[in-house]
Formats: sequence, structure tokens, C-alpha cells
Amino acid sequence: MDDLRSGNEQKFSAAIKTLQGIGNAELIPQLAQLIRTELGDKNRQELLDIFNDLRDTDAVPVMMTLLRDDSNLDIRNTLLTTIWNSKLDYSNFLPDFVAIAVDGNFMDALECLTIIENMEGPFPEHLILESQLHLKEYLEDNDSKDQQKAQIMSEIALFIKDVNEADDDGIDEFNV
Repeated sequence: MDDLRSGNEQKFSAAIKTLQGIGNAELIPQLAQLIRTELGDKNRQELLDIFNDLRDTDAVPVMMTLLRDDSNLDIRNTLLTTIWNSKLDYSNFLPDFVAIAVDGNFMDALECLTIIENMEGPFPEHLILESQLHLKEYLEDNDSKDQQKAQIMSEIALFIKDVNEADDDGIDEFNV
């Protein structure tokens, strides 16, 4: 980790290459903090590539913890971008992404929409219901000042509605 903080581009690159081979989810919070540091374009991309290429399913709850932590609001959008670039399945966190979209800014909501649209179902009913509660909260608290975000939230609501109807159709077909 010292080489990552050294300010030396070559040492940083070598350390990143070493970490890519290790793939330890416990290092993710420390790596996330590096996003805040002044890095050259090459080193920044190497760092983000680690997040984009995460394959260890143990990384999912670690990433979600980072996203929920209010002290990471300044890097949340960057982390969200890496999530939809990764191949990991975040489907069990559907309501979390809806909540982040509700609480976040337009860009957070846009990133969450992309993540949500790429999730594979079916989703358990409790995840759909929890997502609907977050959307209801948004509708009740929305002051309609940010029309762009309102449009994104409408798209998220439509996705949740479609998922819910698809699940209902599946139940109806099963009961026939």
C-alpha cells in the first residue's frame, strides 16, 4: 500500500498489478480511499480498472457498505460507475440502489438506473416492495426542482413496475 501512496507512477502501476493478482475484497475500502487522491490519468484508470474488473463475490457487500457510508458521498458516483462496469451480481441490493437514487443527485440516479436495468431477475417480492417504498418516499418528498432526476426516477419506477408485473404474471401462470 505504501507504493500506492508514494506519488511515483511506476511504483503505483506495479502495486496495482500486484493487487489485481491478489483479488482480496478486504483491500477495497483502502483502494476506494485512493480515488480521492491526486493521481495521474494513467494511475487513476489503473485504480478504477481494479473496481471495474472485480470478480470476487465477497466484494459485493464491501462495495455496498462503501456506497451506504455518507463519508463516501464524494466518491459514490465513481463507485457506482465501476459497479455497472463490473460483472458481479448486485440483484439482491435492488432496494439499496433505488434508495441511493432517491437520496442522491441526478448523476447518482442515472448510474443507479443503469445498474438496475442491467440486473437479472427474478427478484424476491420483499426486494420489490422495499424498492417501491423508496420510490413512494421520493414522490412524497419530491419538490420537482430537478426535472432531469425526476425523469430518471420515473424510469426506475417503470422498471420496478415491470418487474413486479412480470413476477405477478409468472405467479398467475403457475396457478392456472
